[in-house]
Amino acid sequence: MITLDIPTRQREEMLDITDLVRDAIRRSGIRQGIACLHVPHTTSAITINENADRDVVRDLLFGLQRLVPRDAGYHHAEGNSDAHLKSSLLGVDQTLLIESGQPVLGTWQGIYFCEFDGPRRRKLHLRIIAA
Repeated sequence: MITLDIPTRQREEMLDITDLVRDAIRRSGIRQGIACLHVPHTTSAITINENADRDVVRDLLFGLQRLVPRDAGYHHAEGNSDAHLKSSLLGVDQTLLIESGQPVLGTWQGIYFCEFDGPRRRKLHLRIIAA
């Protein structure tokens, strides 16, 4: 298993980690297979979405904030219930195909680490499996 450190700087942000994941796959030497990505946190997530226009990320965060407001009378006393809900909605796992030593992504797709309760030092686990 490969573990990457992901430092975050804001309470909510989406960090494009596509190059980090590409580099980890390249270093593994696996040419064809799959990469399983896992975030071991309950207030962050991982997703794949457009990386050509930063406004898409801004809109995703805006939409999540509207869908799951920070202060909505939640029962959890720590004040980060919205972060738990957002993590559950987006999910903590992604699986990528690997072809010719590269993750298979669409032209406009990027891999995003989603922070919902930062800033923190986060981890991303990768398991790269040959096919």
